[in-house]
Amino acid sequence: MTAWLSVLVPLLVMFFALGMERVESRLREATLRQDELDELLQRPRPDEVRALFRQGTVRALELFRLRNRTPGHRRSARRTKISS
Repeated sequence: MTAWLSVLVPLLVMFFALGMERVESRLREATLRQDELDELLQRPRPDEVRALFRQGTVRALELFRLRNRTPGHRRSARRTKISS
């Protein structure tokens, strides 16, 4: 019985450590960068603030990243609305 425990316990600890490493790597990828958060909080838009309070940081950062991907498209759309 002791021999089985001396083999099983290290194996269980090893598998647990490997599983936690996978979880940690996913969390590391999903974390936000400090400069992104600073920029979001310095120049927020109403939809981003609404998403921040209702759904949390992840959704607000998704909206922020979408805004940063196509800045010319949204600016030109705003200008045409204002000028017409």
